[in-house]
Amino acid sequence: MLDSKSVVELCTSKGFALAGVAAASHSSHGATLRKWLEDEKHGEMEWLNRNVDVRLDPRNLVEGAASVICVADRYGKLEEEPLCAGDGRIARYARGRDYHKEMKKRLHSICDALMEEFPGEQFRACVDTAPLLEREFAQRAGIGAVGKHTLLIEQGIGSWMLLGAIVTTAVIEQTDSSTIEQPDPCATCTRCIDACPTEAITPWEVDARKCISYLTIEHRTDIAPELYPKIGRWIFGCDVCQEVCPHNQPSEVSSQAKIHSSYAPTRDSLDVLKVMQWNEEDRREYFRGSSMKRAKLGMIRRNAVIVAGNILAESQDETLKEAITSIAQNPSEDVLVSEAARIVLLQERD
Repeated sequence: MLDSKSVVELCTSKGFALAGVAAASHSSHGATLRKWLEDEKHGEMEWLNRNVDVRLDPRNLVEGAASVICVADRYGKLEEEPLCAGDGRIARYARGRDYHKEMKKRLHSICDALMEEFPGEQFRACVDTAPLLEREFAQRAGIGAVGKHTLLIEQGIGSWMLLGAIVTTAVIEQTDSSTIEQPDPCATCTRCIDACPTEAITPWEVDARKCISYLTIEHRTDIAPELYPKIGRWIFGCDVCQEVCPHNQPSEVSSQAKIHSSYAPTRDSLDVLKVMQWNEEDRREYFRGSSMKRAKLGMIRRNAVIVAGNILAESQDETLKEAITSIAQNPSEDVLVSEAARIVLLQERD
């Protein structure tokens, strides 16, 4: 059996803020996940309906898997710069470099080091795209506990964390899993539920169909008009549930917790007027090296139109109104974008 302490030290030497090891075993949330999918709360994320059995057991992902090495990067903090009048907000995790690439590069380095020492074992690095319930294994590994907003909370540094994992056939000693016995970091607090603009959160569950992060990043068709005003200024993602979380309020501990340099913000917001006028080349250039490339051109322009409408409701900016009107009246416009513009103009008249 490998010593978990040396594995954790290897992970932290690669820049990860937290690391731990859990046994590769069947998920305890199978019934909950299947019910959530059955209720179609995953929205248009059909990929979640695939490989459910793999997602529920890492031994179906890597044959003979015995351990899951879990890691976390810290990426954000509560404080931020004032928003410019015509800008839409970006979720903090997407303001720096693409975490998929940045984490996977270091995870592969860890895999290489471990394979050199244990050549007979398999090691598979996972960041988001693999069917693995990272939060559950991170909790089992003692990294934190899942809060009511469904995000992992480390009670010293909060929930501004990105998770990754290595599924391996190597038998590794488990790290402290005491959070399993104390799985609720929220107690009676419901701030995230109360603050969610679209009422997407119920305790330990998010209905993606109403979640602003899902709507602006994953939802590739029309957004329900009644949700337009509630999206506010969020053009990509949403941080509201994390902003109000008591665990994310500034503290002496959190001020000393390092944010990985990869996530130093290169952008805090987007000028919605410019985004409404983007072409594909503009989108690719601006999103190069960013996880924001997840949003296709029609989606990000649709989001910009919705945010512009919300700005217009407050400021009566004639330049924005003219741009929205032009999009709504253009017969060659992307239907996804022109329909959003049409709805914004109808709502403005009401």
